[in-house]
Amino acid sequence: MRYYYAEHQAAYQRLAEEGLTQWNDLFEADRTADFDAFPNRAFLEHTLADLDLPPTPAALEYGCGTGPAACFLAARGFRVDAIDLIPEAITLARHFARDRGVDVNFSVQDICTMPPGTKRYDVILDSYCLQSIVTDADRANLLTAVRDRLSGYYVLSTAMYDAERVYEDGFRYDATTGICYQATTGPAPDAVNLDGTWYLPHRRHLHPEALRAELEQAGLEVIYQDNGNVVATYQAR
Repeated sequence: MRYYYAEHQAAYQRLAEEGLTQWNDLFEADRTADFDAFPNRAFLEHTLADLDLPPTPAALEYGCGTGPAACFLAARGFRVDAIDLIPEAITLARHFARDRGVDVNFSVQDICTMPPGTKRYDVILDSYCLQSIVTDADRANLLTAVRDRLSGYYVLSTAMYDAERVYEDGFRYDATTGICYQATTGPAPDAVNLDGTWYLPHRRHLHPEALRAELEQAGLEVIYQDNGNVVATYQAR
């Protein structure tokens, strides 16, 4: 089981059990009790209006969770494919889409392991997924999957380095790589030993310039960036 699976499976199981609607509802300080008040909604409302898109654009959202952003796009005329690696998340997403009368093609897939595809998208959306994809290899695979499917705009919202963020006991932040590790009980797939303690990759919190450099190294051109909110394009050479 990959390092990013267990946490997310447990989270979406809890969402279903407690009747919650989206990831932020798991945290009391962020809870809104409003499915449509997802964290990057304001960014999307502002950004999508400025993009040069066809009348019925095709969109892919990966790491869609319970689907609030995917439903938001579908309600605005997008033809939306939305994927998440957690089956419980997709079950909830389909339920919420039906409740809202919007058509989204949801499926269970892992963006890090997607095979090459021929379908192209006017918008590929990341709503706070990338920070949970931690290792260099996984992030490279993700960005390759994005680049190879992109005919328009990569619209990204991701958590970034915050000097005021406190990493609690059991977590270790590497300022060189931006990786936050979580202590684990012993050797496991993806685990690393640091100073005699085993850790699993947990999050990646980069500075803005490091995020831009990573996207550019993957062949993407950043045309807008406000901290972790980014719009990028790709022109095949």
